[in-house]
Formats: sequence, C-alpha cells, structure tokens
Amino acid sequence: MTGTVVATAPAKINLCLGVGTQRPDGFHALATVYQAIGLHDQVTVSDADRTTVEVSTASRVPVAGVPTDESNIAVRAARLLAGHHGVEREVAIVIEKGIPVMGGMAGGSADGAASLLACDHLWGLHTPREELLELAGELGSDVPFALLGGTAIGSGRGELVTPLMTRGEYWWVILESPEGMSTPAVYREFDTMHGGSPVGDPEIPDALVQALLGHDVVALGTALTNDLQPAAFRLRSELAASLDQGRLESAFGAVLSGSGPSCLFLCESRAHAVQVAAGLETHNLGPVSFAPGPVPGAQVIARDAA
Repeated sequence: MTGTVVATAPAKINLCLGVGTQRPDGFHALATVYQAIGLHDQVTVSDADRTTVEVSTASRVPVAGVPTDESNIAVRAARLLAGHHGVEREVAIVIEKGIPVMGGMAGGSADGAASLLACDHLWGLHTPREELLELAGELGSDVPFALLGGTAIGSGRGELVTPLMTRGEYWWVILESPEGMSTPAVYREFDTMHGGSPVGDPEIPDALVQALLGHDVVALGTALTNDLQPAAFRLRSELAASLDQGRLESAFGAVLSGSGPSCLFLCESRAHAVQVAAGLETHNLGPVSFAPGPVPGAQVIARDAA
C-alpha cells in the first residue's frame, strides 16, 4: 500500500506563561495556559524510497531558518513513530508554513504533531491517542498541545497538557516580526536577570481561568501575563513599544507570544480584529494577521491511498 496523507496543525499562543527555576535537566518548570488559534502549518506525507523534506510558504512567512535535513522535527517525528512500532518506513514530507518561524507560536511543534498524525494514518498504525501524546512529548515541549488543540493547561516543561473548559470564541491580532528570536537565548536572559536565584513555583492566575470560563474579554485582556517578556524586551527593546501600540489601537490586552517576538492583541470580535490590524499596519511594524481561537489540534484533512 502506498499513498499520501495531508494533516494540519495550529499555532499556539500562551495566555499566561509562568516560568520557574531551571530544573536539573536544563528545562524550566512552567505553568501555562495554551490556546490554539487559526493559523496553521500543513504537512503532506507520501510513501517513498528515502526520507526527504521540503518546505514551502505563504509569502509573508520567511522559511530560511527551517532545516531541510534529518534535524527537521517532522522527519524526527516520522522516525520516532516508526521506531516506536518497530517498522522500517521512508517518507517524503512537504511542509507548507503558515505559522511564523521562530515567532514564539510553536510552528515547529505544529509540524511535528502533524507529521506524527499523518504518518500514523499513512502507515495504518492506529496508535492510541495517549501513546501519540507521549511520543509528542519526546519531540518537544509544545508538540503534545499541537496534537490536542483547544485551550489547555500546560505543566512540567509544558509537555503535560490538560484540556481547560472555556466559553465562546476569541479573536487575536498577530504582529509578526521579520526577524525571529531564539527561545534558548530568551531563557538564558531570563536566568541572567534572576542571577541564578530561585524564582518560586509558577502559577496560573485564577483571574485568567475565571475570565475564560465566563467569556469575559475585558477581564482576560487584563489577566494576560508572560514571565519571559522582560527578558525578551532586553534583547529586543522595540517589542515593548509594539505592545503599547496595539493597546492604543484599542486591543483589550497585549502580550508577547511565548518567547517572542510575535505580539498578540486580544479583540472582542472579527470586526474589532480587522480594525486593530488595520491600525497596526499603518505603523509598518511588521506583517499583521488575525485569527480566532480556540481551534482544534492536529487533524488529517485528506488521504489518497494507491
């Protein structure tokens, strides 16, 4: 049996990102609320004689930093899944990027999740959901959430995800940056700022959870937090001004996405998002888009068996 499977996976944002002291394994303890939003990467996998990966993009998403060798997370996902089942399979992978690269929105993690799911369907492995989530956690901290989607609490280093009940839809304006940011560099700056001293256990603000339960956009905007923002601002001071500009354009809340540099602005409706996005575009701060959330996690959208 040969064929092709196409899967998508969404961008993630962090409505709150609490960062604790660095753990012995080098990771930081996290307490976060993830939300999946309507920007997606698409991964197409096809049976092949050898494993390859190609990357294409919409014009607004530069992909120069995306590897096209065995280090690509989609390749690693395919090989991890094959190894888990003890099968030898090769696959041609084509990634179409719609999520900013090195933008703090887990585009690489989305590729890993979509590749896992697509290869599982291509090879007819029927891997139980919990096993897929465990494999996703081996690939990276944000990959399990890319499989799950929706809104969820993340703990551990972010790989332990628990769905969180929310009401209604939210609209987000995304101010992207022409230049990505290194997540390890932001964490190193975070550690430098704290001088190696313990920073306590991270917590999720109760006000944020209550705002999500009640679909209170104003309260949610006030509750958005990100412990990595000060470190990111030290590396890229213009990001603080970008967040301020979004607030001036009437966004209910503004926060850096993950380790940055993408800036997020909370709006009450699609019409409001269009308004805020139009205002930001006049300042030429970077590419601007908007998307709803929450949306589902990785999904198979097409398959063609031959």
